[in-house]
Amino acid sequence: MKAWQHFRTINHHKYLVMKQCFKVGLYKQGLLHDLSKYSPTEFLVGCRYYQGTRSPNNAEREATGYSQAWLHHKGRNKHHYEYWLDYSVKPDEGIVGQKMPVKYVVEMFMDRIAASKTYQGDAYADTHPLEYYERGAAKLGNMIHPETAALLHRLLVMLAKEGEEKTFAYIRKVILKKKGKDEKNC
Repeated sequence: MKAWQHFRTINHHKYLVMKQCFKVGLYKQGLLHDLSKYSPTEFLVGCRYYQGTRSPNNAEREATGYSQAWLHHKGRNKHHYEYWLDYSVKPDEGIVGQKMPVKYVVEMFMDRIAASKTYQGDAYADTHPLEYYERGAAKLGNMIHPETAALLHRLLVMLAKEGEEKTFAYIRKVILKKKGKDEKNC
């Protein structure tokens, strides 16, 4: 078991997300991000399947056919689109992604950057989170609500083209300010 290495990896990831969230004004999200990773259900799996170059949940999934740690994690962390899956009000649609609150979409965006930085290390580039998204989650159709997917994709493209500083400023000054105004009108 690689408990120390896994502990350092999740602390590093959590620190990056916290720093990024603070830059856009999401202090609560930054502080509370991924606390479930310290629970026995997630932490022990992480120690057992730790590789340092990718999520241990992928290795657990390959070894057992599913990831108990991931099922636990996604059910407790609102910044994962999988948390927001529910039956549609239209019976013929089945299970669909529900629209995520903007603050969780922004946290999901920050999570993707931090994961890329954690696993890519010095090889990280601002294009990596977009490339990872386009290889996977972007192909899920109705599993991510269209508005959620559009906002996440727009932020990932902006990051790839304009970098962190401009994208974070845009999130802080436009996306989260707009969210505040929309909530006041409800």
